[in-house]
Formats: sequence, structure tokens, C-alpha cells
Amino acid sequence: MNAADAAGAADAAGAAGAPGSAPPARGLPSHLTLLYRGPLASCDYDCPYCPFAKRRDRPETLRADRAALERFTDWVADREREHPGTRISVLFTPWGEGLVRSWYRTAMVRLSRLPHVERVAIQTNLSGRVEWLAGCDLDTAALWTTYHPGEVTHERFLAKARRLVELGVRFSVGVVGEPDHLEAARRMRAALPEGVYLWVNAAEGRAYTDAEAAAWQGLDPHFHYSRHPHASRGLPCRTGDSVLSVDGDGNVRRCHFVDAPLGNLYDGSFLRRIGPRACPLASCDCHIGYVHLESLDLYDVFRGGVVERVPAEFGRPPFGLLPA
Repeated sequence: MNAADAAGAADAAGAAGAPGSAPPARGLPSHLTLLYRGPLASCDYDCPYCPFAKRRDRPETLRADRAALERFTDWVADREREHPGTRISVLFTPWGEGLVRSWYRTAMVRLSRLPHVERVAIQTNLSGRVEWLAGCDLDTAALWTTYHPGEVTHERFLAKARRLVELGVRFSVGVVGEPDHLEAARRMRAALPEGVYLWVNAAEGRAYTDAEAAAWQGLDPHFHYSRHPHASRGLPCRTGDSVLSVDGDGNVRRCHFVDAPLGNLYDGSFLRRIGPRACPLASCDCHIGYVHLESLDLYDVFRGGVVERVPAEFGRPPFGLLPA
């Protein structure tokens, strides 16, 4: 067992209590954020930095993914009746590209129109059509989009982004901080309305010189949060309490990076395990993890836009005039 696995096991054991004990179930917090990732792993892009590039799912996997997503959506919808007073935000984080599948678009529309859902967003490469978003409650629905310069032309991605602006969709645009992406990212930043946030993820395993980091910081004022992994062991984190990770079978974990299960969403067993606790891992290097570390105060930086990765200083639609 490696250190991360050991820490995760200890985290689960601490949450469960002493052998033979059964901690009393608690209610849902007043606001619950759910990171959902089903079986879907197929993608239409072939990014060299992604292990799931150009992967195809078998028909049975797609059927299972659809059924799992519909079950999850039903559970969220039922919370208004079973846990009145709880507000819910959902971020879909599929390994593959979800919005080319009709069931993800349907889920986004449905969840956006539920009165107890505060935000529903999805990570997407924006390769699919966007007109369906007109059916969403755009005060609730949002997109976390990523621009992959090696897979799509500047003009095609920008046309999609401009259409989102015209529709009044709240969204962010991001790019992976690979050296050969820098000029493309600069060009995209110049073409987007100033009110649209362009974020940069540090490339996995890449160390940036101060000069290299400054170049990316010039595009993303918050790049410094991504540049280095964050020491996290023993620090308070909202995951496992007001933020949970859910897979297609309904298994609940504190986040995508701690494998120890807390129970299952659908039988309610997770309610005996949730609560405030420190992070068990040595470090956290992914935005969907470290944004929830209380020590970083990123809930203030991204106030009102934590789920879709939009900082507070960036505006809501309309974003202003589109560049020519």
C-alpha cells in the first residue's frame, strides 16, 4: 500500500469510527456540491496529454452510462422533497466528452430548471452543438470549457464561444500550459470578450521557470494557484462534508483523488460518513480538488463561480461587446 492509499484508508477508518460502531446518520448540509463521473470515457479528441484520447466506449458502456446518469439526475430531483432546504450544485467531470451524448444535454436542461439546484456545469471541449443551451435556465447552467489548440482550429472554437456569449451562457475557457500552446492561448485571450475568464492549467509534471510562469500569469491572473501542487495533508477541506464525489454506481468518496468510499448515494449509507475532516493526501495538484481546501480561500476568489471556474471579478452574461 502506498502512502496515498494508506492515508485514504485511514481517512475512511476515521470517518467510520471504531469497529462495530455505527455513527448516526446526519442530514445533508445546507449546500451540497456533487462532482459526478459516470462510466463514460470516450472522447472525440486525441490530446497527447490525456490517457483517454480518441477512446471509444462499447454500446453497453454507453447504455450503462445513460442509465447511471438518469438515476443520478432523479436522485438530485428528489432532494427537493426529501431534504427541503438543501441547495445543490453539480459539476459533471466525465473522463470523456459528455455533451456529444444526448443524455448529458438532457440532464443539464432538467437540473438547471429545478428550484433547489443552484448551479449545474460540465467540463467540455465544446466540440458539440450549443443551441440546446437555450432550453436551460441560464441563471443556473454553466460550462467549464477547454480549448485544445492541437485538436480544433482557433476559428471553430471561437465561433462556439461567441455563440455562447450571444445565448447568454455563463462559461470559462481554459488551456493546458504546454509551451506550444502559448501563442494560441494569447490569440484566444485577445479574441474573447474581457468578461470571459481564460484559465491555464499547469501541464502535468512540468516545472516552470519564473519567466515561463510570468507569461502564463499574464493570461490567467490565477495561474499561480496551478503552478505548484499544494501541500494538503492535515489541512481542512470541504470535500467529504459539503463536497462529494459520486461515480456511476452511486459510490460516494470525498473527492476524485481519495479512493476510500464513504458509502452509497442511493441507499443513504454515505450520510453516516460525511462530515468535516482534514485532507489525508500529501498534496493536491488539480483545481477540482484544491479549490475546496479551506487554507487557500479560493471560495472567495471564485465566489459565485466555484463550480464553473469563474472568478468573482469576471462578469456574468452579457460579457460586453464581441471583438470584431
